[in-house]
Amino acid sequence: MSRVGKLPVDIPQGVEVKISGQDVQVKGPKGSLTRTFHPLVEIAKEDATLRVKTREESKKASGLWGLSRSLLGNMVQGVSQGYTRVLEINGVGYRAEVAGDTLKMALGFSHPVEFKLPKGVSASVEKNTIVTLTGIDKELLGQTCATIRAYRPPEPYKGKGIKYAEETIRRKVGKAGVK
Repeated sequence: MSRVGKLPVDIPQGVEVKISGQDVQVKGPKGSLTRTFHPLVEIAKEDATLRVKTREESKKASGLWGLSRSLLGNMVQGVSQGYTRVLEINGVGYRAEVAGDTLKMALGFSHPVEFKLPKGVSASVEKNTIVTLTGIDKELLGQTCATIRAYRPPEPYKGKGIKYAEETIRRKVGKAGVK
């Protein structure tokens, strides 16, 4: 039994769910998401909840059960509330700005880094160093944040780079000076 898979997904007010075979479409106040689920799992709508069940007893079906329930829950939460991730840029002269759908960053390279935001993800910059990304698709938002962070990951000696706001960087002690 999957602990996650057996939990029902509650459908909040203002959210519509359409199930056609393995395709699930969720519409809400923030937007619409569609996903095709694996044939080993079955999704059923019961009143104001969604339930995920397996079609057979196998190890693969058991593994997909909890995954499918989590993905379905993320879709419902995304169209009703949305998701937000915050990135912090640390370093002298490091800064960011948003121009349309492009995030322009100065990260200590000889050239500015321009990152085109994917459709469905929006960004805002506060104090030139705090980038807030929002979107309804949790998977797309997480991948976008990881791609931006990969341009200049935080280093352990001075802490320079791009990091998540909730992330703590383990600092290392530098070289001991010559006496």
